[in-house]
Amino acid sequence: MTTWPRRFAALALGAVLSVVVACSAADDSVGPTPTPTELQASTTLLSALRDLHLLTCSAQPYAAKTQTVGSAGGTIVVGTHRLVIPAGALSSPVQIKAEQMTGKVNSVRFSPDGLKFAKPATLKLSYANCSSLLLAKRVVYTNELLGILELLPSLDDLRTKSVSAPIRHFSRYAVAW
Repeated sequence: MTTWPRRFAALALGAVLSVVVACSAADDSVGPTPTPTELQASTTLLSALRDLHLLTCSAQPYAAKTQTVGSAGGTIVVGTHRLVIPAGALSSPVQIKAEQMTGKVNSVRFSPDGLKFAKPATLKLSYANCSSLLLAKRVVYTNELLGILELLPSLDDLRTKSVSAPIRHFSRYAVAW
């Protein structure tokens, strides 16, 4: 995968930040000017996302599973991946579709898109079919074109060749390094 989507996202975010700073400086009634600490945090975030790469893997077969999960929680296994929804994360039963996507990246998609949890669910992605890389693996939130949107706090288990992270909403997720 090329780095074009991440570079484009970084440039777009940089342009937005520039406009926000310029507008804030020109007219204080628009809003407060970002502090140096806020600007540094934005730069650090852009740098972290730019340094991430999706892990290259052999293609997994497409797999899908639909399951209803309610307030008691539940576990959904799709292909080689697992989602654990804790009790109290959902207030009522929801029909959930989980898909293991095929391609050179281990990726899953969940719907209904945008579903939010009251308590974080735990997503465990396998990377047993991926290239050997001794660097820590991470779970990332991506768009449909696999552009990385967010790095999630992740736990890499080298023994089981899987990486876990808490998720608060549904979308598409993948393994990165």
